Amino acid sequence: MNPTNDLPQLKLLADGMLGRLARWLRILGYDTVYARDADDDELLRLARAQDRVLLTADHGLAVRRGARIVLIEAQNLADQLRQARSALGPPPRGALSRCVACNGELVRVDKSELAGRLPPYVLATHQEFHRCPDCGRVFWRGTHVERMQAMLNDSG
Repeated sequence: MNPTNDLPQLKLLADGMLGRLARWLRILGYDTVYARDADDDELLRLARAQDRVLLTADHGLAVRRGARIVLIEAQNLADQLRQARSALGPPPRGALSRCVACNGELVRVDKSELAGRLPPYVLATHQEFHRCPDCGRVFWRGTHVERMQAMLNDSG
């Protein structure tokens, strides 16, 4: 039995002001829905209905009742990440386990299934690939991962 299955899953909902933060929280492995156009009432309804922690930079929204809310007061991304990680604790899954575009859980895929979908150079130089079952995007550890890691270390 896996003891982590008994723990409640941490799920997040980022309001329209926190799109960049939502993307980076996904990179870290947090289940993060980004509600770009939702108004305050809709954000609260979604947070309650989906049992998500609402992340907001809106002081007025942060004081409303009816949902678990984390007020993100930092202005720059590194400080926002630092504040969110401090408030939320470690992500339930490891970094690079979620789709940065749609939040789907990535699954490992054999590179033989990707012939014709990726440039031949990528297939020849990488062995491990992941695909998002929700949107179909394919991910691999390219040089961008080093830049992402540097950003995460700065916010850590």
